[in-house]
Amino acid sequence: MGIVKALEMDGLDCRVLFKQLGLDFEALDDPDARFPQDSMTRLWQRAVELSGNPAIGLNMGKVVRPAQFHVTGYALMSSQTLAEGFKRLVRYQRIIAESADLSFRLLDEGYALILTVHGDHLPPTRQSAEASLACALALCGWLTGRTLHPRKVLVQGDQPANLEPYKQAFHAPLVFNAPYDALIFERSDMEAPLPTANEAMALLHDRFAGEYLARFSESRVTHKARQVLCRLLPQGEPKRDAVAQTLHLSQRTLQRRLQEEGTSFQTLLDDTRRELAEQYLAQPTMTLLEIAYLLGFADPSNFFRAFRRWFDATPGEYRARLMEVPSVSDARTPEYTEQTP
Repeated sequence: MGIVKALEMDGLDCRVLFKQLGLDFEALDDPDARFPQDSMTRLWQRAVELSGNPAIGLNMGKVVRPAQFHVTGYALMSSQTLAEGFKRLVRYQRIIAESADLSFRLLDEGYALILTVHGDHLPPTRQSAEASLACALALCGWLTGRTLHPRKVLVQGDQPANLEPYKQAFHAPLVFNAPYDALIFERSDMEAPLPTANEAMALLHDRFAGEYLARFSESRVTHKARQVLCRLLPQGEPKRDAVAQTLHLSQRTLQRRLQEEGTSFQTLLDDTRRELAEQYLAQPTMTLLEIAYLLGFADPSNFFRAFRRWFDATPGEYRARLMEVPSVSDARTPEYTEQTP
């Protein structure tokens, strides 16, 4: 992972640093692993404290290589122009990071690559955004084979006391306290042919990137979130932060992905409970009280209330239909008499 090399440039021991912050260092070898943005925020904060270098995020521009971005990097390399490559980067950026959004558009002053980093409980650090800007510019150098100078660099953070690292990283006019983080490029630089352009390979990489991206599609997140809910429910009602942490996502990213899919965490929780309730009621040996607690309801009356909302019937009535017996209550649950709350 590039961030490790970037931090090591300032003499930091990342293995120790990850352990101190409770992060799995070995997960860096897994291309599918994701760290919540709050974990990255704490990592950058600690890195600044230990190194004394508030511009440490800019180190990312010195270590980035297209291959570090897997199929996305190769898709960029085979693009006809940087403009086409950045459009691909926007399309596939979720493969690289879950907690950032990119946009690329033509403005009056030139092409703008605009970055938005999403925080969770903690506001994201400026180092995170600055690292991404430095990465993007370094990629331009790799793809074109020459040093590219942006027309302008926009940084949301305050102007730092030491501007030298920023001048060395960007070689362009700097605008601090900007409304967003962005690189503004000359049209001619973005529209010039790339030496690595290969239309056939670009189409092939698009297919591979699309398949790879599908692994992080909304349906995959929903499926994995549902699996996590099933594991956590017997311990009580699962919280969104616990599910997000298990999936290596920030709460905000999890919420956004579910919303893109047309659902929400609460809806997913409700649907999962309803489906499990049907499965459990089909098991004659399971009591209603056991089912209530397996579904994460601390109070069985809440289970009965939810069940009426789901099926317009009590659990006992529903089970009776399944078992084709006339009883409206479960004779195997003398410890709890079903009542309409």
